[in-house]
Amino acid sequence: MHNRPTKLLPMLMVGAALQASAAAAGPCSWSAAMEEDEGGSVLTASVCGGAKQDAHLILTCLGRPTLSYDLGATGQQLEPRISASFDFDADGKTVTKKLDLEAMYNYFVVQLTPSDPLLEVLQGKGDVTVGSASYGRNSFPLTGSTKAIRKVLESCKANAE
Repeated sequence: MHNRPTKLLPMLMVGAALQASAAAAGPCSWSAAMEEDEGGSVLTASVCGGAKQDAHLILTCLGRPTLSYDLGATGQQLEPRISASFDFDADGKTVTKKLDLEAMYNYFVVQLTPSDPLLEVLQGKGDVTVGSASYGRNSFPLTGSTKAIRKVLESCKANAE
């Protein structure tokens, strides 16, 4: 089991707030906004998706770009300390990543580098489908993803300097 930064939990609380606000937001598209958490404001890029638009992809900077995947209400209750491989398919490209469960919030999480191929896939056109043999598939629109993700990556770069 990998030790995750303690800063991950506040970011996940931001995700919970986004999940509540996304239901009222209508159609899903990527956006980037400052969200409050225990440690202050955090720039967060996010999108909703899935059949009921209750699944989420959330990108923030916690020293490194960090992606959270919330399966949504249709997801199952998961056991602590698990990891799973997920395929991210968009624009004819597939990137497979191992994500670790953050059990307190029931989100899968992975830290990335700014040049990670997954970030390129997430800035493609059309939709991205996130799937796993064990946890099913959800699709997310990529509308607005390039602008939102670049804002978060610029924030990571500025924080590293």
